[in-house]
Amino acid sequence: MRVRNSLRAAKTRDKNCRVVRRRGRVYVINKKNPRMKARQG
Repeated sequence: MRVRNSLRAAKTRDKNCRVVRRRGRVYVINKKNPRMKARQG
């Protein structure tokens, strides 16, 4: 998982990426390709 300042680049890498808010943090998750993960905050 990568920690980034901005998740815009992580979100646009793949069309299956979703932006999710959990416990005050913002995550990019991808069910089809689990390697495409990122976190902000």
